[in-house]
Amino acid sequence: MPIFTSVSEKDVTRAIVSEFMKQFDQYAEADCMIVGGGPSGLMAGRELARQKYKVLIIERNNYLGGGFWLGGYLMNKVTVREPAQKILDELQVPYIKYVEGLYVADGPHACSKLIAAACDAGVKIANMTVFDDVVIGENNRVRGVVVNWTPITALPRELTCVDPIALEAQIVIDSTGHDACVVRKLEERGVLKAKGYGAMWVNQSEDLVVEHTGEVFPGLVISGMAVSTMYGLPRMGPTFGAMLLSGKRAAEVVANILTKQK
Repeated sequence: MPIFTSVSEKDVTRAIVSEFMKQFDQYAEADCMIVGGGPSGLMAGRELARQKYKVLIIERNNYLGGGFWLGGYLMNKVTVREPAQKILDELQVPYIKYVEGLYVADGPHACSKLIAAACDAGVKIANMTVFDDVVIGENNRVRGVVVNWTPITALPRELTCVDPIALEAQIVIDSTGHDACVVRKLEERGVLKAKGYGAMWVNQSEDLVVEHTGEVFPGLVISGMAVSTMYGLPRMGPTFGAMLLSGKRAAEVVANILTKQK
């Protein structure tokens, strides 16, 4: 006797296509578009979605979490410093105290919990979707992102005439790590100047990243290591507390902006 209910291949195909296109249609406009699904982007998305804002994360890879899966040197333990372990408590991620003020968790466990928390809060995600450009509206304000399928970037030049599409948002967060993709695109336009990140200095970098998280251009908030690239701050290395707290701070900034726009 068969265990599974009988369905046809066309039903499976239609289920995938129809539900994907329904979500894509609904999220062609959102309160906040987050470019980059690493720890700071996921954290920002979770915090905003919990406040009932409509949030879409754009991620160029087929997975979420960035370096949060792997930790340092491909050894999948992640470290956080006091007080960021409180975020691990919120996410119900087990960890150990290594030395005073330094905690260690399993990367896959921490990352999967953060992804689940973002999804449970209502964040929607577009994987294999690469940022291409910004949408600029009235008053020279960022009002969305231009995106394309990630595989397009691997095609030969003569085959890459696949036009991107635009997604609108009240505000955009650049959480693309050291690449700072959205910041760099505005830099190409001559309206921002990123200093590039500095050498590693853990004791300075984490505080500075959280402190400098905020709006850098009308409609654009930066979080995580994009903050280091923008302001020339020290690189952080394989510790992730500031990524989580920067994401939370970015959500606070975005919520404040959205509240003022009402």
